[in-house]
Amino acid sequence: MESFKKEISESHELRVISTLKEDKEYFLSNFQSESYQDQLDFIWDKNQKAKASITFAISKTGEAVSLPQAPFGGFWIHDSLSSSSLEAFILAILEEMSHRGIQAISVTQSPKPYEPQFDLINYLLFKNGFEQTKVLSHQFFLGKKKIKKLAQKETEKLQKKSKNSGLKINHSPISNFGFLKDIRLWNTQKGFEIAINENRIVKQVSEYPDRYFLISISKNEEAIGYSLGVKLTSDSLYYFLSATNPKTSVKNGGELILNELFQLAVEQKVNFIDLGSSDLEAGANHSLMFFKSRFSNDICNKITWVKKI
Repeated sequence: MESFKKEISESHELRVISTLKEDKEYFLSNFQSESYQDQLDFIWDKNQKAKASITFAISKTGEAVSLPQAPFGGFWIHDSLSSSSLEAFILAILEEMSHRGIQAISVTQSPKPYEPQFDLINYLLFKNGFEQTKVLSHQFFLGKKKIKKLAQKETEKLQKKSKNSGLKINHSPISNFGFLKDIRLWNTQKGFEIAINENRIVKQVSEYPDRYFLISISKNEEAIGYSLGVKLTSDSLYYFLSATNPKTSVKNGGELILNELFQLAVEQKVNFIDLGSSDLEAGANHSLMFFKSRFSNDICNKITWVKKI
């Protein structure tokens, strides 16, 4: 295990360690990407207490990324931290990266519902020479009580619509991974290319089975649609890998999946739902954003920042 400490001032020090498989609020920061030689936790300590942290995957070509093959990485503030202390943390990281021969740093900062200091973090990254290279807009539904209220309302509405459809929908822990092939096939048939690293998903589910839930729609006992609900943090639920069979005509399929996601969110007692981004290569996917708007009450950008050293 690589370990490093450097005192920055009388009260703060930068601690760098190889990422360990330990309990983290954002569990995906524990998983190393195959094409990166190392993964390091940069921790900002004060009086032996972690005030903030960020995880970087380090490539052989001298690039540090937070985080590849994950929805986001970025900074996590664990305790009260002034703007000057947070900036000192960023500068300490840059200095240490330079010492390690890193040539470029990329940070995809999580949206504000995950990290309340989102605006301050992005401001300080900009002020310290990071350039914004990518922006994705995520739609959210915030509020535990509001989630429950909408779930009840939508269930009553959809029960009337689907009364004679013969559709069944449920959610459960993941017991096998055959659904991944169906999702890949259905998206291919629709002309979509979704980069699914099946081995990585299997590993993550196997190590954190309590964080993943499979939502399934079936008709006449045959599965015709899937989505994953992922607890990226203990108080959130992320809408991931949704797909329906294009050869099956299903009315309200997307609504049924999202309603079941809300039912799951109520069971898990989360504070917010992340419906993800709605993006096309050519621009914003307005039709998908409009569809999600019925199930969202907030929107926040996920920004990727890059700096060459």
